[in-house]
Formats: sequence, structure tokens, C-alpha cells
Amino acid sequence: MITSSLLLLALGFSVGAFGTLIGVGGGIIFVPIFLLALHWTPQHAIGTSLAIVLLNALSGSIAYIRQKKVYYDAVIRFSLATIPGALAGGYLAEYFTGTSFRIAFGLLLVFLSIIMFFRSSPKQDVTEFDKDSFTYNRTAGVLFSVAIGFISSIFGIGGGVIHVPAMVYFLGFPTHIATATSHCVLAISSFFGVISHYFAHNILVEPALIIGLGAIAGAQFGARLSLKVKSRSILILLAVALFGLGVRLMFVAI
Repeated sequence: MITSSLLLLALGFSVGAFGTLIGVGGGIIFVPIFLLALHWTPQHAIGTSLAIVLLNALSGSIAYIRQKKVYYDAVIRFSLATIPGALAGGYLAEYFTGTSFRIAFGLLLVFLSIIMFFRSSPKQDVTEFDKDSFTYNRTAGVLFSVAIGFISSIFGIGGGVIHVPAMVYFLGFPTHIATATSHCVLAISSFFGVISHYFAHNILVEPALIIGLGAIAGAQFGARLSLKVKSRSILILLAVALFGLGVRLMFVAI
């Protein structure tokens, strides 16, 4: 029992640190592990993953707020936009079967791996960010956020893997501001998703707390590491791994 708890704690720390470092959240890693290694139902994998993502996002957000990287104008607008989708996603997740979820999640992983691969060569970032003069397409940002709130909740993943590239490539955010701001949006979005999944009895509370404690510590470590580490090579490797994992999930389902 102690050994398994330590393994879960280590899993949470590792994924929490890595997810915060590259701004993707840990759900895209947790859900496949829960499905393939722990053999949980799709509903338990989704709900438990999202609960851990919430803890990770809260911890990472605190770290990014201390670093003064969060753009609050976008946080408020995007967070409000994610709430309806987050609540709906928690409800609709009940209709997944094992086969349909593996196919849908496999397709999502393949799609996200392509996004991450292209994100590995982002636009030239800027060091200084003037929040008073910065402008972006708020309508497009809100529409992106509505969809991301739904995807995050129904699949139990952090929406940062989609949100950050959208903010960088389509809305013109500097990468470091997009990563920090998206983390805060995720914390609010996943909170409402967790409420929906909790009432649907999709969350395994004890594993969620153990892994979540590791994720909290890992998020703080990952945020500090982000100041020193260039994550391009890591992102490419993760994109390749997720592509292979997505194909494997679909192959197993078929």
C-alpha cells in the first residue's frame, strides 16, 4: 500500500512538473496511464484526471502569479467563456463506452501531437510585455475558450495544449504570457468541470488526492524550471510519443 502510494505521488510530481514546464497540463498524460496501466473506466479516468489537473493548475497559477506573467484581462474573459462547456463536458462524459472513448481520445491525441509539433517552433517571443498597450481579438479568444472548456472537461485534460498555441499563433500573445494566463484559465475551468464530475461519481478521491499532492509540488518545480529550460526538444519528443499513443489507443479499441 505504501509502495503504491509513493508511486502515485511520484507520478503526480513528474507529470505536474512536466505539464507546468511546457504549459499543457497533465491530463493528456494521466488519462492514457489510467486507461492502459491502471485499467480504469473512461469515466473514472476522466474525472480523476481532471481533479488532479485542477490541483496542478492551482499550484502552477500561484507560481506564475508570483512571477507576474499572468494577463488578468484575458483570464477573466476566457475563464467565464469556459464554464458552460466545462459543465456540459462533465455531464456528457457519462455516455462514453470503453471503445468509443479510446477511439475519440486517440484521435484527440493525434490532433494534439500535431499541434504540439508545430508549436515546438513558435514565433519569436518577446521579453517585455506591456499589458496597457497590448491588444488581441477578444471575440476569437472567447470562442476558443468555449470549445476548450468543453474539451477539457469531457476528456479530463488540461486545455492548455490547445489554448496556448491558439493564444500565441492566432491572438498574438507572447509565449510566456500565454502559458501563464492559460494556466489560470485552466484552474477556473477545471474547477467547474470537477464539480460536474463529482456529482456524476466519476472521481476516485483517494488516488486523486495522492497524485494531486505530487502534482502540486511538481507544478512549483516546473514553473521554476521554466525560467531556465528551453522546452523545444522536450515538446517534440512528447508530440511523437502522444502520436504513437493515440494510434495505439485507436488500434486497441478497434
